[in-house]
Amino acid sequence: MKMTFRWYGEEDPVTLAAIRQIPGVAGIASAIYHIPVGKAWPCEAIKELKEKVTAAGLALEVIESLPVHEDIKLHRGKFLEYIENYKENIRRLAAEGIRCICYNFMPVFDWIRSRLDHPLADGSRTLAYYKTDEKTMDPAKMVLPGWNTSYFPEEIDGLIKAYQILGIEGLWVSLKYFVNEIMPVAIECDVNMCLQPDDPPWPVFDIPRIITDEAAIDRFLALYNDTHHGLSLCTGSLGCAACNDIPRLVRKIGGMGRIHYAPMRNVKILQDGSFEESAHPSFCGSLDMEAVMKAYYDIGYTGYMSPAHGRMIWNEEGKPGYGLYDRALGAVYLIGIWETLKKECVPDSHRTGHMSS
Repeated sequence: MKMTFRWYGEEDPVTLAAIRQIPGVAGIASAIYHIPVGKAWPCEAIKELKEKVTAAGLALEVIESLPVHEDIKLHRGKFLEYIENYKENIRRLAAEGIRCICYNFMPVFDWIRSRLDHPLADGSRTLAYYKTDEKTMDPAKMVLPGWNTSYFPEEIDGLIKAYQILGIEGLWVSLKYFVNEIMPVAIECDVNMCLQPDDPPWPVFDIPRIITDEAAIDRFLALYNDTHHGLSLCTGSLGCAACNDIPRLVRKIGGMGRIHYAPMRNVKILQDGSFEESAHPSFCGSLDMEAVMKAYYDIGYTGYMSPAHGRMIWNEEGKPGYGLYDRALGAVYLIGIWETLKKECVPDSHRTGHMSS
């Protein structure tokens, strides 16, 4: 397992120097954020990002994310041009040594929350999704970290209607076409493509969402029979639906070699199906994080992991969900579990008291 940390570039309040000080974190997950979706990323911009990360004593390991243009998802307009640009981006990233690229196929929006700074009993603030908020949420006014904002707010209503017409099966058709176009390039470049599950894994604003549970994941993986075609299995995205057994999914899909990136976060599921993002330890939420980590350990996982969204603690201000302190605590917590699992498998007579890298 290789622990990484999400970084939003020079505009991120969290600096690379600070990330470098988190024990056990050696890799960065980032992207080129200023280039419009659908365009080819300039080679110079990719090299500059890599050089900044390397200069800080870290490694650029994961691209999170390489966004998919809405025309591709809707199979309309300039979708062929945008797919060609997407292929070129895979080639350019591979040329700089990137072997793991994340993306999602969520219509219009990426992950959605109804509140960005919900106060918890301990005084921290967190992301939350309350189903009672759905009727008052205005999609034209919603902007969350990591979203593509190039459509806001003028085209939102039209996009929502287009997806409602396209429907679930239409979106599956678009995804199959896209996957079959990009995967030969990814395989040629030896790049693992990682699809992020829908977050939350149910329809919002009557927009279809398709990567929601085990059956949907099975259907997705069947679109292309190659291990480069895999998942970014986020515990929080799938875990906020109680029907999804995360340790089981890790053993099944990871055992097939189809999990290449593992964003880890805990959520507290409420009685009506709403949820609040919690601190990473198991007792803070509804997910058994130790069981998830053990599943990864048991399958011999060697891919990338990261502490995904965190709370805002200790009066920190920054991007909602992407502060430094709580995610740093999460990283160390996960690394601690991993260390314990490793030591449990080593006979006492072989222990020296010194840790190996």
